[in-house]
Amino acid sequence: MIQAQRLFDIPYHQLKNYPNSNMFVTKTNGNWIGMKTADFVEKTNVLSRGLISLGINAGDRVAVSSNNRVEWNLFDIAVQQTGAVLVPLYPNISENDYRFILNDAEVKICVVGNEELANKMKNVKGDVPSLQHLMTFDEVAGFTNWAAIDQAAESTDESVVKERMAAVKHEDLVTIIYTSGTTGQPKGVMLSHSNILSNVEACLDPIPADNSSRVLTFLPVCHIYERMLHYLYMYIGCSVYFAESMDTIGDNIREIKPDVFSAVPRLIEKVFDKIMAKGDDLKGIKRKLFFWAVDLAEEFDVVGKSGWYHFKLKIARKLIFSKWQEALGGNVRAIASGSAALQPRLARIFLAADIPILEGYGLTETSPVVSVNSFDKGIRIGTVGALVDGVQVKIAEDGEILVKGPNVMMGYYKNPEATAEVIDNEGWFHTGDIGIFQEGKFLKITDRKKEIFKTSGGKYIAPQGMENKFKESRFIEQIMVIGEGEKFPSALIVPSFAFVREWATRKGLDFEKLSNEEIAANPELHERINQEVSALNKEYGNWEQIKKFVLLPKEFSIDGDELTPTLKLKRKKILAKYQNEYKSIYCD
Repeated sequence: MIQAQRLFDIPYHQLKNYPNSNMFVTKTNGNWIGMKTADFVEKTNVLSRGLISLGINAGDRVAVSSNNRVEWNLFDIAVQQTGAVLVPLYPNISENDYRFILNDAEVKICVVGNEELANKMKNVKGDVPSLQHLMTFDEVAGFTNWAAIDQAAESTDESVVKERMAAVKHEDLVTIIYTSGTTGQPKGVMLSHSNILSNVEACLDPIPADNSSRVLTFLPVCHIYERMLHYLYMYIGCSVYFAESMDTIGDNIREIKPDVFSAVPRLIEKVFDKIMAKGDDLKGIKRKLFFWAVDLAEEFDVVGKSGWYHFKLKIARKLIFSKWQEALGGNVRAIASGSAALQPRLARIFLAADIPILEGYGLTETSPVVSVNSFDKGIRIGTVGALVDGVQVKIAEDGEILVKGPNVMMGYYKNPEATAEVIDNEGWFHTGDIGIFQEGKFLKITDRKKEIFKTSGGKYIAPQGMENKFKESRFIEQIMVIGEGEKFPSALIVPSFAFVREWATRKGLDFEKLSNEEIAANPELHERINQEVSALNKEYGNWEQIKKFVLLPKEFSIDGDELTPTLKLKRKKILAKYQNEYKSIYCD
């Protein structure tokens, strides 16, 4: 049983059981500087006093929008201790989304990270009557620095904070997380202390870390996946290191030598692409050995492999994969993967390389983890693992995954109709995902219920699984399968331009000076990708094979409004944006 009743009990648990001089570690002027547990606790208490002085009452909503930094965690715990509710905001959402969320939640105080976010919020502030204070973590000219909260603390005694903390119950609302879905207005997911704590407890065994572990954090902590892990890391006494930026992750990993870090499949794909690019640069016997090891890894499975296979794998690990491990710091016990589907091929290769990727499944509405591949309950490639303790799943008649447990949300904020649509009378949360159980134990996601479509011939197409399969091609960076109501499925494909340029050089084609638009229009590239598509089509029945495709010159992105903040495809937006390309497939 976890020794915490509220999330803000966790730092105190660490202080009592695993006091850490490097509770959170930030790189400053080239040096990694740690914050002690005792200093963290002291700082949160001062902030709580300041928030109360500024008029924050129990139940009030307070927002934060920032990249990962220790100030985010300090502010989170400080807000909780006042009995207020934290509303985390994705830094990269639109001003319209900021405006909607701040008004819907009636936010009283908002703290943002830097000048860019401050200016973005400044444009919105006048449209949010409830917003009394806008502050910044960084020093930004013309804006109030969050040090003002500290300065206000003097007018509130520490005993008031203790009274507020004592009044907070296990089942109370602690946060509202607005999910920026693929359609419609964001919905505010209400999570209680008990929701998230139940998930922390359920993930203690699956995550192979302890109070001697170093972890690297770079996925947005405003997302419940990384945030829940932060609470877990704090609870078991890990040292949490903040990556400087997405561009420095590789360098930071080599410096920190983490035991564990979490990643999304998109990042793992990019790491793998870099590894393969280095393999391409090798010559002679080194190159042959590299690709022999990769080919061997593609045959890997956790069960059913012969002694001869494991003998060869041992050699591959020593000669080739040990270098991959060194590139990730040399200490990685596991990479926790979530948020989207991981290519089974990548899971296979990294497991063979003795770099375990533990893929899991969950949603914001489930706090978030429902299932995960783990050392204690087993790993099955192509699945999202066994259910975590305390969580139940049943598969509905139409294949939808239904979830019940202490991790299921309280509901959508001020939206009982939407809540009733997803939580039935028996308390089952309808995920919208389609799945099956493998071996009666391991959950396998086959697609999104709302994304499955029919061709004009009445055949069902499940695009998500196909897209994941086609991304195994090194030529394909992103893909969206289309064709609802049409005679056959097709695809919008974004080539992997970095790899394509390398391929062109090897083939004697001069792509270096060409723009992405010119490369995407190149007939030789189109023919080469057609070969890839034809080969991968063999995995599917004739009705679901991709018959035509268009190459796009620009990646789908969050800024382009084609991806959600969790990197899911906004299919309707993409289709609307590329109507001409769609017509070139189906109307010519």
